[in-house]
Amino acid sequence: MDFKNLTFTVHFVCIFQAWCNKVVVVNEGMIAESPIGEFFERDREKIVTGTRVNTIVRGSLKQYLDRRGFLEINPVIISPISDPLNHPVDDPTLSYYGYKYRLTKSMIFHKQLALVHFDRIYSFSPNIRIEPLERSGTGRHLAEFTQLDLEVREKGREYVMGLAEGMLNYSISRVKASVDPGLLNPYLKKYSRPFRKVRYLDAVSKYGKEFESLMSREAKEPFWIVDIPLEEREFYDREKDDEKGILMDMDLIYPHGYGEAISGGEREYLYDRIVERIARKGQRKEDYSLLLEASKRGIPPSAGFGIGIERLVRFIVGSRDISDVVLFPKRIGKYVL
Repeated sequence: MDFKNLTFTVHFVCIFQAWCNKVVVVNEGMIAESPIGEFFERDREKIVTGTRVNTIVRGSLKQYLDRRGFLEINPVIISPISDPLNHPVDDPTLSYYGYKYRLTKSMIFHKQLALVHFDRIYSFSPNIRIEPLERSGTGRHLAEFTQLDLEVREKGREYVMGLAEGMLNYSISRVKASVDPGLLNPYLKKYSRPFRKVRYLDAVSKYGKEFESLMSREAKEPFWIVDIPLEEREFYDREKDDEKGILMDMDLIYPHGYGEAISGGEREYLYDRIVERIARKGQRKEDYSLLLEASKRGIPPSAGFGIGIERLVRFIVGSRDISDVVLFPKRIGKYVL
C-alpha cells in the first residue's frame, strides 16, 4: 500500500470537506463563503462596546432634539422617490402592487414634505446604498446604515450647523460619562465651538481633489467644508443668491482621519428653481414629478442634514473599520448576514 499517496488523499479530502462546510450556493449558482462561521468568530468586546455606544448615541441625539422642540417621524423604507445622490450607486427597485418603488437612499424629499405639517423633525432612517466595490476598503462605507436625518422649517445653514455642533459634543459627553475610557477613542473631548469653516474651493486649491482625507488626517478638531460647487452636489440643495454655481451646503469632517460625518445644507423649494436645477444636473423632470407637484402647491424653505450613526460610533470608539462596531455589517461586495 502506498501510504504516502493515501496520506495525501485523506489530507485533501479533509480540506475539501472543511471548505464545503464553509461555503454556500447563493443566487444564480454563485458560491460564497458562509457568513455564519465569521459571525461566531467575531471580537465580542468590540461588538458589545460598539452596540453599547450606539445605544447611548441614539438616546443622546434624541434627547438633545426633543428638548429643542423636534418631533420624531417614522422612517420611510420604500417610496416612488428617493435621493438621486451625486455619485454612482445601484438603484434597487421593487414592485409595490404594480407600482415601481425604490429603496430609501436618504429621506431628503420626505423631510421637505414633512415640513408642510411640522416646524422641525428628525428620523432615524435606515438607508440602502449599493456602493461601488472600490469603496469596500475605506473603513467607513456600508451598503446598509442608519442616518439621523433632520430638517428645520424657515431656518438657514448656520442654524443647523450650530445644532450639529451641539449634538456632537453632547453625544460624546454622554458616552464618556457611561463607558470605560479605555474602550474609547483617546482623542475624544468637548470640541471648541464654533467649528472651523473652510470653503470647498479653498480646500481644493491647497490640497487637491483628495482634500477631505488629507485635511481629516491633519485635523485635531472637527471642521466644516462649506460653499460647495453645484456640480459636486445634488439638485435639491439651494444655490447662493450672490454666487452663481455655489451652494449653501456643508459637510462636517471628523479629525484624526475619520472623514465625513455630516452632509447637509439649505434646500431649493421653489418650483422654477427646482426645474432649472434638475435640467442643469442632466436629470429628467419625470423622475421627480411628485416633488415638483408638491413644490407647485408650496413647500417651505428649510435646512437640514444627515449624520451617519455607525460612523459616529466608529469615531467615538476609535475603530478604523466601521464593521467592527456593527453587529450585522453590510460590507461592500460581501455575502453577509
